[in-house]
Order: sequence, then structure tokens, then C-alpha cells
Amino acid sequence: MPITLVIIAITCIVSFMAFKNSRLMNDLILWPPAITRQREYHRLVTYGLVHADFNHLLFNMFTLFFFGRAMEGFFTDRLGMLGFALFYIGGLVLSILPTYLKNRGNPNYRSLGASGAVSAVLFAYILIAPWSRIIVLVIPMPAIVYAVLYTGYSIYMDRRGQGNINHSAHLWGAAYGVIFTLLVDQRVLPHFLNALMRPSF
Repeated sequence: MPITLVIIAITCIVSFMAFKNSRLMNDLILWPPAITRQREYHRLVTYGLVHADFNHLLFNMFTLFFFGRAMEGFFTDRLGMLGFALFYIGGLVLSILPTYLKNRGNPNYRSLGASGAVSAVLFAYILIAPWSRIIVLVIPMPAIVYAVLYTGYSIYMDRRGQGNINHSAHLWGAAYGVIFTLLVDQRVLPHFLNALMRPSF
């Protein structure tokens, strides 16, 4: 079974269980004091298995389903059978670390959801196929255009510091996805730059 589908299945099962079990939710969510004081480092990964509600879960898993399948083959070819799993777990950890470090003394802060790792997958895909068409809120657009809009919006919202969405994790996840992909295969950068010079809609 593809690793992408395994990740989606595990995430959906755990999220649905946590919807009805607040103790499970509290045990898995990113809560800085539990990591700083109790050394529960597993939370740097397990926070990505739980979501705020069904729509949050659906959006992340829907995005992962479409772009994860494309990127899984890329990482499997270069890193072996578990290459995509390694990439995804790294995305969970690296995208949330800045948030954790910023809030490690804040007992009121909590974060959850796979958005950071999903952003990593999406931006890795954009490097491979920048002009491929994706659908954003029923609006079709080239992937590279979406990347620019997404990055700009996330920076703006992160600086405003309002709402319950961790835009910082989105940005760090995207950066991780780009850097990891370029490190795995240096040919991706010239491929990406050459593709940018040849727009295709």
C-alpha cells in the first residue's frame, strides 16, 4: 500500500478517535510545557495526527492525497521505500520547531494539525511541476502562482498574529519542503528554473 495512503489512514483514524476523546487529544497535541518539563518529545510528531475539526482534517488529507502520491514516487526513487515517510515526518517536526521554541514557556499555547507537513509536500511538488494546474477554492491556477499567493498571505497573517491558524508552521513547512527536495536531488533546481522560463498553462 502506498505510504501516502497509510499516513492518511492513520491520521484519519487518530483524529476521529480524538474528536470523541479529549484525553487522547490532550496526550497528542503540541503543548510546550509537556515537552519542556516532561520531555514528551513525541508531541513534535503526534500533533500532526489530530485536528481541530472534520473540515480541518478533510482539507489537509485531501491536499495530501493529491500531491503526496506524486511526491512519494520521487522520494522513494531517491531514498528508498520509506523515503516519503521520512520526508513527511521531518516536515511535521521542522515546521513546528520555531513555534515550539517561541512558546516553550507558554502554558496556554497549543497547536495541532498536519498543515506544516502538507505544506512541505505541496511546495516540493511545485518545484517539480511549477506550471501544473491546481484548483484553489474552485479557482484553477498554476501551482507557482498559488505558491506566491500562499506565501504572501501566510507571512501577512503570521505578522498580524491573529486567529487560531499557525501560519508560521505553514511557512516553515514550505521552506523545509523546498530545501529537503533540493538536497535530495540537486537536478531539481535547474529543472525548476528552466520550467519557469517556459510557462505552460
